[in-house]
Amino acid sequence: MDIIENAQEKMNKTIAVLKRDLGSLRAGRANPQLLDRIMVDYYGTPTPINQMGTISSPEPRMLVISLWDLSMLSAVEKAIQKSDIGINPSNDGKLIRLIFPELTEERRKELVKSVRKKAEESKVAIRAIRRDANEAIKKDCKDSVITEDDQKRLEDKAQKATDAAIKDIDRICSEKEKELLEV
Repeated sequence: MDIIENAQEKMNKTIAVLKRDLGSLRAGRANPQLLDRIMVDYYGTPTPINQMGTISSPEPRMLVISLWDLSMLSAVEKAIQKSDIGINPSNDGKLIRLIFPELTEERRKELVKSVRKKAEESKVAIRAIRRDANEAIKKDCKDSVITEDDQKRLEDKAQKATDAAIKDIDRICSEKEKELLEV
């Protein structure tokens, strides 16, 4: 039973990673999660922006970053410019503002392709977890730790867990696609 629980835990982690990755894709509105992956060199330590100040969204298409240490304004601004979010920050000496333009139809389609690619990568990872679980189950049967009936039952459970995880990935993917294509 340990094998199945272990596999389900790994599948849940894979889904959590997918959710986090998709959360960082922008859908035309400003989302503070977009900045989660951007690291700034804060006195020799790579630090996420959300740990250096507050990030607020006063308008649907704007983020405002208010840093606790104002001497880091230019470092944060450079980190945002170097990142892949494609937004040019404006700095008034106290705050950094990020204004998100409306997404073009072409950019929306690119983002949907990216969502589908990430979803497919997650499905491949889920199937690899199932394969590993099935190999462990077969090894236990071969070593006479479990019976052949137990092997079948456990393989069925592994398949059901895989089906549920893939269904979850499809649901998350379609929700994100719908959000991206919404004008």
